[in-house]
Amino acid sequence: MQPWELTATAAAAKLQDGSLTAEALTRSCLDRIAAQEPAVKAWIFLDPVAAIAKAREVDKAAIKGCLHGLPIGVKDMIDTADMPTTHNSPIYQGLQQGRDAACVGIARAEGAVILGKTDTVEFAAAGRRALTRNPHDLTRTPGGSSSGSAAAVAAGMVPLAFGTQTGGSTIRPGSFCGIYAMKPTHGVVNSEGAKRYSHTLDTIGWYGRAPSDLRLLAEAFRLFGLDVPLGKTVKDLRIGLLRGPNWHLAAPESQAALLLAGKRLADAGVVVEEVTLPAPFDGITEAQRIVLMGEGRGAFLAEYVSAFGKLHADFRSRVENESGITAAMMAGAYDLAGDCRRSFDAIASGYDAVLTPAAPGEAPVGRQDTGNAVFNSMWTLLHVPCIGIPCTEGPNGLPVGVQIIGQRFGDAALLDVAALVAPVIDPKLPG
Repeated sequence: MQPWELTATAAAAKLQDGSLTAEALTRSCLDRIAAQEPAVKAWIFLDPVAAIAKAREVDKAAIKGCLHGLPIGVKDMIDTADMPTTHNSPIYQGLQQGRDAACVGIARAEGAVILGKTDTVEFAAAGRRALTRNPHDLTRTPGGSSSGSAAAVAAGMVPLAFGTQTGGSTIRPGSFCGIYAMKPTHGVVNSEGAKRYSHTLDTIGWYGRAPSDLRLLAEAFRLFGLDVPLGKTVKDLRIGLLRGPNWHLAAPESQAALLLAGKRLADAGVVVEEVTLPAPFDGITEAQRIVLMGEGRGAFLAEYVSAFGKLHADFRSRVENESGITAAMMAGAYDLAGDCRRSFDAIASGYDAVLTPAAPGEAPVGRQDTGNAVFNSMWTLLHVPCIGIPCTEGPNGLPVGVQIIGQRFGDAALLDVAALVAPVIDPKLPG
């Protein structure tokens, strides 16, 4: 087995005991990138010489952090001190801020090798699409907006990568690319240094190839409760199966994936119960859209007034409020979100996790359609932690995943649940 084939967790163990060096792992990842990148196009910026130099510095460290020696990809709307941050926008080509975003700084301080910048939908929002293709089928999207990050992990180019989620930009690409994804509770990871779209919604997330990979970054960010184990086995779990208010928008393969995941869990001894949400949740998808578009007016105003000619029409329309968002609509959406957050926490308290679709179906053909966020946006507005788990394949042989949801700030418990249910739900989980 080549080092690039290791999960982040397996590589971390070897890096910690000295049987693998950061340089060897980085070189292996760079070799894999050289083989895959011409077709997949996951990266906007990559400097192999600099990456090897960074890895050698990491190998000299006297104290090994929890991410020691692990290469990580960074979505190109998150600042890196030593690399450009272009946001995939013609406005910011070549921009180098000279300072790490908070999440990058923490990863670097914990020993990670910041490998390069992954391609993204413009400003992680709209406008220009990434050039990235789905490693499972080069005619299809990897999803967006964290296109390059998801594809790079799925293609074995890097064991970990940062994404972000404002609607469904972390969990949905994870499903399309057949990898593990985590969107933590809103606000538990400092988003300073990442392009702001919606302060109510924007959340730093990440990708790996196993649930334990996700936990490595959770440990780096000191998420609440990681020192308190769940203390359960699979057969002790109680999982709520939720079709949700947008079930009618799920393709047959997505509906089948949810029911299959539920059956696999039940067959393994898990108590699986159908859950329905009360009537106010019927409006939560629209509430997220209102917040997204309303807060997006201010998010792109600076570019609107300073670089109008280079700003994509998608962002001009947000600033000009073509959606017709009113102050009353914003207040109503905020109020509904607050009510539904409390309501969902109460519902979720009766379960170890809630199981629900991660995406509408298989990845769409082409680059322009990066997929509908309808199975993610409500959870982003509710601020709850989400973990995407691969489950099955659709009619075209493309991955179709599911996600588990926890209560707000229940990230640690959700990671423990993921570790228990993933081997049941995902038959391809690396051993």
